[in-house]
Amino acid sequence: MSTIQEQLDRLQNGYLPTPAELACLLKAQGKACELIYAAADAARERHVGNDVHLRGIIEFSNVCKNHCWYCGIRCDNDHLERYRMPEDEIVETAKNAQRWGCGTVVLQSGEDPFYTADTLTRLLRRIKAETSLAVTLSVGVRPRDELAALREAGCDRYLLRFETTSNALFSAMHPDESFAHRIRCLTDLHELGYQVGSGFMIGLPGSTPEMIANDILFATRLELDMIGCGPFLSHPDTPLAEKPLLDDHRVYYKTIALLRLLNPDAHIPATTAFDALEPDGRNLVLRRGANVFMPNVTPGKYRRLYQLYPNKPCVDEEGAACAICVRGRLAQLERPLGTGPGHSVRRRQGVS
Repeated sequence: MSTIQEQLDRLQNGYLPTPAELACLLKAQGKACELIYAAADAARERHVGNDVHLRGIIEFSNVCKNHCWYCGIRCDNDHLERYRMPEDEIVETAKNAQRWGCGTVVLQSGEDPFYTADTLTRLLRRIKAETSLAVTLSVGVRPRDELAALREAGCDRYLLRFETTSNALFSAMHPDESFAHRIRCLTDLHELGYQVGSGFMIGLPGSTPEMIANDILFATRLELDMIGCGPFLSHPDTPLAEKPLLDDHRVYYKTIALLRLLNPDAHIPATTAFDALEPDGRNLVLRRGANVFMPNVTPGKYRRLYQLYPNKPCVDEEGAACAICVRGRLAQLERPLGTGPGHSVRRRQGVS
C-alpha cells in the first residue's frame, strides 16, 4: 500500500483518485493530516501565489421563496425580519468595498422574485459604471435568458453551489428544486462565458466520507473557476435544528486541502462559516489551500438579519471594521493583499 506522501505526490501530478481513495485521505489522522495540509498550501503557493484577494459580500436581501431545510432565511422562518436594501445603498456599499481594498463585490441574496433580470441588470450597470470592481452574483437558479442578460450587463462571475451530489440528500434538503435543474444552470453559466463558482456543504446530516469524496470529485469535474465550501452548521429555526457537526472537525479542513490538490488553479475562499466553526477557522483555511477572503461589507443594520447559520461572525460590526480586521489577519499570516479584480487563473491561461 502506498504511503500518504506517495498518494499526495500522485494527486499533485494530475492523478484523479477514486472515491474510495479520496475517502481514505479524508479519514487520515495525526501526522497524515499535516502532510495533506502542507501539500495543499504548497500547491496553492505554486499555482495561484501568496496574494489573498478580497471579495466583499453585500447581502442585499434576505427574502427567499425557497424552503431549503438547512437555511436560516428559508421562507418558512417566521422569526426573521425581512429586508431589501435600496438600490442606491447597494451601489454606495459597493463603492465602500472598493475603498476598503476589495477587487470584487459579491451581490448575494435569497431567491427573491422582487429582483427581476431588469432590476439586477440596472444595478449591475450602475456598479460597473461607478466602480472598477469585478461583480459576482449569488442569487440562485435563474433561466438561461436571464443569465444571458445579466452577463451582457457586465456580470463577471456567478456563484451557485450544488451543495451535495447525493440525489436523495439533495431532494430532501431542496423540496423546491431538482439536482438536474441546478446542474443545468451551472452548464448555462459556463456556456454564457461566466467565471463560474460552485461548491458544496461539508457534513450535511447523513453524509459520509465517501459522499464527501464524491462531492470533491464532482466539483473537480465541473472545472470551476472558484470552489466555495463550508461546514454545515445547524440553524435553530430550520428542520435540521440541533443536528451535530462531524465528530472529526479536521474533515472540513481536509476537504479544502484536497480540493486545492485536485484543482490547483481554482480560486478557493476561506468561507465565513469556518470562523463560526472556530474563532481562527478562516486563518487555518488560508494555511490549508485557500487564497481568497470574503469580508462582509453589508451595512451593520442588516447583518444580524442574514444569518444562514448560527453564530455567524462579525454581525455587530461595520464594513470598515471587517476590512481592518482582514488586513490584520493577512499581516499575521504574512500573506500580501491581492490587487485588481483577481480574475480566474484558468481563464487567463485560456482554459475554457
